[in-house]
Amino acid sequence: MIEKIKTIILDFQEAKLETGYPRRIHIKTAPGKATVCIGVRRSGKSTFMFQIMQRLIDGGVSRENILYLNFFDDRLHNLKHEGLGAITEAYYSLYPEKKNSEKIYCFFDEVQNAPGWEPFVDRLMRTEKCEVYITGSSAKMLSKEIATQMRGRALAWEIFPFSFREFLDMKGIAAADAMSTKQRFLVQKAFEEYWETGGFPEVAGFDHELRIKTHQEYFQAVLFRDLVERHNISHPKAVKDLAHRLMDNAASLYSVNSLTGYLKSLGYKAPKTAVSEYMAWFEDAYFFFTVKIFDASQARRNTNPKKIYCVDHAMITSVSSGILSNSGHLLENLVFTGLRRHFSEIYYYKTKTGKEVDFIVLKRDRSEMLIQACESLVDPRTRKREVAALIETMQERKIKSGIIVTKNEVDRIVVDGGAIEVVPIWRFLLDLTSGND
Repeated sequence: MIEKIKTIILDFQEAKLETGYPRRIHIKTAPGKATVCIGVRRSGKSTFMFQIMQRLIDGGVSRENILYLNFFDDRLHNLKHEGLGAITEAYYSLYPEKKNSEKIYCFFDEVQNAPGWEPFVDRLMRTEKCEVYITGSSAKMLSKEIATQMRGRALAWEIFPFSFREFLDMKGIAAADAMSTKQRFLVQKAFEEYWETGGFPEVAGFDHELRIKTHQEYFQAVLFRDLVERHNISHPKAVKDLAHRLMDNAASLYSVNSLTGYLKSLGYKAPKTAVSEYMAWFEDAYFFFTVKIFDASQARRNTNPKKIYCVDHAMITSVSSGILSNSGHLLENLVFTGLRRHFSEIYYYKTKTGKEVDFIVLKRDRSEMLIQACESLVDPRTRKREVAALIETMQERKIKSGIIVTKNEVDRIVVDGGAIEVVPIWRFLLDLTSGND
């Protein structure tokens, strides 16, 4: 095994680094702490690591001082039996002169596939002169459990598929707060492409058929690698049917009872506890996200129906049947993923009279932001419904502003004690990043 690891290390040192396009992800390293990058598979975590390596090399670090292993590499399959200590043994048998004298930069990709990685990394950071970077596709790497096992020796950062602004960066299109007519047309044209392709880096530029096929392969990989294999699920078809149901109902309310009933109608004997676990595992894989009702009572937050969103709006189009999801749902899903990149406390709101606002976001300063997602306000009945829900929520929460995100409409609605801004989705997404980059 040690000889195999040595070969993998040397092969990588000779390989060209595929650094892709720069990301607007600002991670900060801390002395004595591993840097952990987590997110859905194929979101660009490995490429981001290669970008960090390239910066190190540009800064004078030797390729020999960079140790990289991808734990999805089949050649490392037996490592779980032999122990992770073989990694350092292999490296220092190649470069014995570096031990305790030069800093080694260790990059471990999809490390959650290696049992016992936490104590290994903890020991590595205590006993060797090194800096450690880790990627994984499990939110458990953010959990207190991992922090405890690593004695607080990790700082975790989330990586999502391309934001709209990162998509513009990739296309070489500048987007400022104030734009010329030509600039705005370029940005709007790019948004139409982003609307079609979504944010997964690999599919940018793919034609329609190839994009759908690739999205479907991602879907299968998440199901079988991140759920069925990781959690040893005995009924994989039930999980797949559940995932399709969630895709079809993106941006809609669900309850565990209704999902359990759906699986039962298909002939599965999955109890409610199993369905709850499946939902938690989908979230753990950064594939689906649930949004709870805004309520001071945690019990009511947990028992009320929740809303479901997918990590990428275009993935929904490629995977869902299209029977229940529509462009309004896709718009709402895109608003959610735009928000989720920057905020972790996102809820939906119900007024005392039962009116619903899609999102109430708790910002870092604990102020609240209200957002409705609505494809168009041209229909007077739609406009009246969306505005009334926002006004009522603004009054109940004592907030002076609200936002309605549309496909391409702009307006400002003055209401008692405040105003509602109607903005197109492309502008909303850019405003989010300009305020948080």
